[in-house]
Amino acid sequence: MATPHIEAETKSVAPRILMPGDPLRAKYIAENYLDDMSQFNCVRNMFGYTGTWKGVEVSVMGSGMGIPSMSIYVEELCRFYQAERIIRVGTCGSIQESLKIRDLVLALSACTDSNINTARFKGCSYAPTADFALARKAWELASKRGIEPQAGTVVSTDIFYAHEGDLSWERWAEYGGLCMEMETAGLYTIAAKHRIQALTILTVSDSLVSGKAESATQRERTYTDMMEIALDTIIS
Repeated sequence: MATPHIEAETKSVAPRILMPGDPLRAKYIAENYLDDMSQFNCVRNMFGYTGTWKGVEVSVMGSGMGIPSMSIYVEELCRFYQAERIIRVGTCGSIQESLKIRDLVLALSACTDSNINTARFKGCSYAPTADFALARKAWELASKRGIEPQAGTVVSTDIFYAHEGDLSWERWAEYGGLCMEMETAGLYTIAAKHRIQALTILTVSDSLVSGKAESATQRERTYTDMMEIALDTIIS
């Protein structure tokens, strides 16, 4: 049964789904990691694929940029395709000096400057939170690789290009925010609504502190530690 944004038949999508923001990263993961892979979606070029990883059926699909886009796809995957676990594999901008390019972040919770949840909860604040079991498993798998991710609060912002001189990220940093990204608050909110497990694993692609940044190609294809940890976590 197709939805307005996903053209797949119901059984074409696995209950375990990786969601990078970039559909080309979804394509890269599918082509380089999944066995017996087939494409189930190309509506709006938001590519989705299903295959197997270590014998377990897994799907990978882009989410697009921002909380509204992520929320649409997660809502449809939960409501019409019986998603059980979703892991976002994304990029972020560090707002802490200790968080360097290519470091990994496990998003335990997500603050946001978006008004979506303010409207949803009629002016009250909601705390979008990761699934603990998935976060713990991802930490364990990273540790086995000799990687120690930073785990904590991320900031899901609606604003990619801030006004010149706007250093509002410094306030988030002052209160412990690790990095800026654009989707996690939406993922965790919709996942909670549908009682599914969700986690965001991020790779630092740029730093608001140092000004360093990596290229689009690097973001698409080279963050393999994040990809492999996410794949092993989602089948655990």
